[in-house]
Amino acid sequence: MVVLAASIVGKSGKVLVSRQYVDMSRIRIEGLLAAFPKLVGMGKQHTYIETDNVRYVYQPIEVLFLLLVTTKQSNILEDLDTLRMLSKLVPEYSMSLDEEGINRAAFELIFAFDEVISLGHKESVTVAQVKQYCEMESHEEKLHKLVMQSKINDTKDVMKRKANEIDKSKIEKTKSDRGFSSMSSLGSGGFNDLSISHGRGSSFGSGSMLGMISDVEPISTKAKDRSRSSVTAPPKSSGMKLGKSGKNQLMESLKAEGEDIIEDVKPTSQTRAAVLPPTDPFTLTVEEKLNVALRRDGGISSFDMQGTLSLQILNQDDGFVQVQVETGGNPEILFKTHPNINRELFNSESILGLKRPDQPFPTGQGGDGVGLLRWRMQRADESMVPLTINCWPSVSGNETYVSIEYEASSMFDLTNVIISVPLPALRDAPMVKQCDGDWRYDSRNSVLEWSILLIDNSNRSGSMEFVVPPVDSSVFFPISVQFAATTTYSGLKVTGMIPLRGDGGATPRFVQRTQLIAQDYQVV
Repeated sequence: MVVLAASIVGKSGKVLVSRQYVDMSRIRIEGLLAAFPKLVGMGKQHTYIETDNVRYVYQPIEVLFLLLVTTKQSNILEDLDTLRMLSKLVPEYSMSLDEEGINRAAFELIFAFDEVISLGHKESVTVAQVKQYCEMESHEEKLHKLVMQSKINDTKDVMKRKANEIDKSKIEKTKSDRGFSSMSSLGSGGFNDLSISHGRGSSFGSGSMLGMISDVEPISTKAKDRSRSSVTAPPKSSGMKLGKSGKNQLMESLKAEGEDIIEDVKPTSQTRAAVLPPTDPFTLTVEEKLNVALRRDGGISSFDMQGTLSLQILNQDDGFVQVQVETGGNPEILFKTHPNINRELFNSESILGLKRPDQPFPTGQGGDGVGLLRWRMQRADESMVPLTINCWPSVSGNETYVSIEYEASSMFDLTNVIISVPLPALRDAPMVKQCDGDWRYDSRNSVLEWSILLIDNSNRSGSMEFVVPPVDSSVFFPISVQFAATTTYSGLKVTGMIPLRGDGGATPRFVQRTQLIAQDYQVV
């Protein structure tokens, strides 16, 4: 099945939304959509119309038409299935099924259409999955807001502590003044002015210092602990704002007292270099994303691995090439080439090249470049799962003992592993008795995050134990897992670049990036 375009048009022929999935000129798609109202008949719920070149598969939605323009060789049953999926998505994003409502939700509908149709082919997704994929979040923005809110909370605590110290100093000074007055009234028998002054100063100094030491130390410790737990707190709608000069003076005074201050991270040259576009002539990115649901009592509930191979070229003149690959030979993985790629050449020689060798690969593509190859694996046994999590809660008296352990497959070395365990609403952090790695408690979201920087042959298994008040065992699920790896299921490798122009000299220089990431990995 090849979908040329998915559109929403009015019954008068006005185009409201149109998304093309093949290389088509604007004049051609406008001509195809303009011809549709003249061909359609009234009184039918859904049907299709064939012309000499294309097929129209459409369905009325109130005063509009939801329309697919496909090739005549496409499977009409799959076309209707795609049409039904799109008809379910339109009411999800448009408040009213009229021209005004469609125009207001045009961009959301285009993004939703892209999740259902990729390169002209239907993806196996549900309405809930499409809505989840379209909800994008910025990790950098969220982290910046959390850091700023943490600073505001810590600054408020420091101001309260300083106010308490001032009040205590005034009280101590008042007591010292009263003591001095009483000693002066005793007469001139035992003390002279100098000894009285010295005694007064010593009394005030020792008393105030004892008061400050006994007060500052526990508050400082609490402030540090609180900053650790509140760094992931969601920002409130309003808060105290400090001027730039006052903020700097306050931060310097806190540093002098030994407080841990989190500064704004300004982009360095190294950070800026990380986001600059690559400088190599060819950059090939192999990326696999895992969507896995593991059962808490063992076994796999769902497994879905989707992979892509993308090519990014710096110069247009270098686009006349072909890509030689090795697929790894896994029979469970099904590869699918881009419609503009010569499928016969790939199946016979594992070479990715355009159907028209006289045309170059496009350059200037956003993200990782232009997609050449996709693959998918939806069936796997438990031995092929990179990481399994076992959670064992047990209630004993007034406490719940929770033991969590992980076991990693020897197929992958995992980096930046974060295991997030939901907890009941707690006032203080849970009592962690043992942990292989680091842990952090997010008090605002009631989540305990267990992090392991690297899992390799030295630590294929690990455990953590903590204690919380008595709760039901279902509170600790679902457990979310994040990780990354440089090894993939497909084992896809780029072995070389074949130039189509020139004297056929040395293989062009290229860089390959390979990663496996956990997109949605849970224990339910």
